Amino acid sequence: MGASIHPGNTRKRTLAILAGLVLGIVVGLAVHSFLPAYIGAAEQLSALLTGLFLRLIRMVIAPLVFATLVCGIGKMGDQSLVVRVGGKVMLWFIGMSFLSLTIGLLGANLLQPGVGFTPPEVADVSALKHPFQPVEFILHIVPTSIMDAMAHNDILQIVVFSVLFGLALPAVGKTGKTMLTWSEELAKIMLRMTDMVMITAPLAVFGAIMGSLAHSGLGMLLQYGRFLAEFYGTILFQWVVLTAATMCILGVKRIRELIRALVQPVLLGYSTASSEAAYPLLLEKLEDFGVPARIGGFVLPLGYSFNLDGSILFQSFGAMFIAQAYGIHLPWTQQMLMVLVMMLSSKGIAGVPRASLVTLVAVLPQFGLPEAGMALILGIDHFLDMARTATNVLGNGYAAAISAKWEGALEDGPTEDAL
Repeated sequence: MGASIHPGNTRKRTLAILAGLVLGIVVGLAVHSFLPAYIGAAEQLSALLTGLFLRLIRMVIAPLVFATLVCGIGKMGDQSLVVRVGGKVMLWFIGMSFLSLTIGLLGANLLQPGVGFTPPEVADVSALKHPFQPVEFILHIVPTSIMDAMAHNDILQIVVFSVLFGLALPAVGKTGKTMLTWSEELAKIMLRMTDMVMITAPLAVFGAIMGSLAHSGLGMLLQYGRFLAEFYGTILFQWVVLTAATMCILGVKRIRELIRALVQPVLLGYSTASSEAAYPLLLEKLEDFGVPARIGGFVLPLGYSFNLDGSILFQSFGAMFIAQAYGIHLPWTQQMLMVLVMMLSSKGIAGVPRASLVTLVAVLPQFGLPEAGMALILGIDHFLDMARTATNVLGNGYAAAISAKWEGALEDGPTEDAL
C-alpha cells in the first residue's frame, strides 16, 4: 500500500537532499575553520532545523501507524490467497525480519560505529540509563487507552491496538468494510502528509551535517565515511545470508538465474532510493524468471508492507549506533527485546518516505535512547537509504520466487542465452 512516487519527484528530492548535504559540508567546515566565533550560532541553527523535522515526523506517527496497519490486516482477511500463499510467505517474512535485525545488532556490536562521534546535547543523558523491568514492559505493551498511547506516540501500544482492531474488522460484516475503507482513505491522507513533511528533509540534512562539522571539523567527516563503510559492509553480509537461504530452497542453478533477473530492479532501487520506483520492473523480471503474475502480484505488495529487510536491519544498527555515540550501555537482554519491538513497529509504516527514520524516532525513547541522536544520521541518510532500498528490492524478489516454488508454480525461465 505504498504511496506512488513519480520518478521526476524522486530525482528532484534526491538532488535537493544532496544539495543540502554538500552545502552543509561547505558551510560547516567554513564556520569551523574561518568563523569560530559563530560555531555556537551554527549549532543553534542546526538544533532548530533538525528539531523541527523530528517534531513534524513525530506528528504523523500515531495516525499513520494505525491507518496502515488496520488497512493491511483488514485486507489480508478478505483474501483467500492469504490462507495458502500468504500464510507461508508471512512465516518467511518473519524469519527474515528477525535475521536482518539480528545481523544489524551483531554488526553494530562488532564494528562499534557510534564510538568516537560527538552526539548532539540532551538535557541529561544519565537519566536515560534506566534499569530494564521485564514485568513493567510486558504490562506496558497493552494500552489502557489508545488515545493516551497516541498522545505519547507509544508505537508498541499503537501496534497492539491496531492489530486487534484489524483482526476484528472481518467479524462485523458491512461495518468492518466501511471501517476498512475509512482506514484506507486515512492512510492515503497520512502518506500524503508524510510526503509533505519530507519536503523539509533537505533543510534537516543541511542543519544536521552543518552543525556537526562546525563543532568537530574534518574529523567528523572522516567518521561519517567510516560509518558508511561499516553499514554497507553489514548490508553486504546480509545479502550473502539472504542469498544462501534462498539458494537452499531454489537450488544453485535457479538462484543464479534469479540474481541475473534481479540486477536491474536492484540497481534502480539503489539509484532512486525508492522501492516503489523499482516495483514495475521487479514484477516484470520475476515473471520472466518464471514467477506467475498471480503470485508475484500478491507477494510483492505484501512484502512491501512486511518484508523490508534493509530497512529493519537499519533499525537495530542505527539504534545501537546512537546508544554508542551517547555512551549508553544496553545489555543483551534489552537489545533482544528491542529487536522484538522493532519487528512489530517496522510493519506499521510501509511505503512511507524514509520509513526507517520514522520508526526509529518512535522506538528510541522506549529504550532510553535520545531522539536527538537522529541528527547524527540525517546528514548521510540518503546514502544509507539507497542501500536499504536495494536490499528491500532484493529480499522481496527472493520471497516471490520462494513462494512460487512452494506452490509448485515456479516455471522455467528464459534460457541463459536469452538472459
